[in-house]
Amino acid sequence: MAETDTAGEETPKKRSKLPLLIGLVLMLGLGGGAFYAVYSGLILGTPQAAEPQGETPEALPEVAFVPLDPMVVSLGGTAARHLRFNAQLEVPLAYQADVEHLKPRVMDVLNGYLRAVDVAELEDPTALIRLRAQMLRRVQIVVGEGRVRDLLVIEFVLN
Repeated sequence: MAETDTAGEETPKKRSKLPLLIGLVLMLGLGGGAFYAVYSGLILGTPQAAEPQGETPEALPEVAFVPLDPMVVSLGGTAARHLRFNAQLEVPLAYQADVEHLKPRVMDVLNGYLRAVDVAELEDPTALIRLRAQMLRRVQIVVGEGRVRDLLVIEFVLN
């Protein structure tokens, strides 16, 4: 009887590992194919696909930078406060000599304007944009329209 009990209990069949192996191969193949499609620009328009074919960037305009002498401006008020200011003027190359010739007038205008500005306005973090626009307009009036393209603030230190 003991023989019949052991004969009646059959060992369960082992599952095949073939579906797992096929799934793993398909996953690696599809993952690699998706990577190649995205990397080569076939899908999603990656930067490599967006690169212009044969286009060259336009040439930079011919400009010169006229450095202004550093200024230390004493500010009014109860405490002795000073402003260190340094800038450069961006000018078309054709007008560089004209602007350099008028540099003393430009320095005078900027010095007078910065002395007149209230200290509270200078302390405002967003004031530099307004001050820069005001100074650029005054410089353009002194040297003439079209001779100065921009005023670049190099140093602006308030102590």
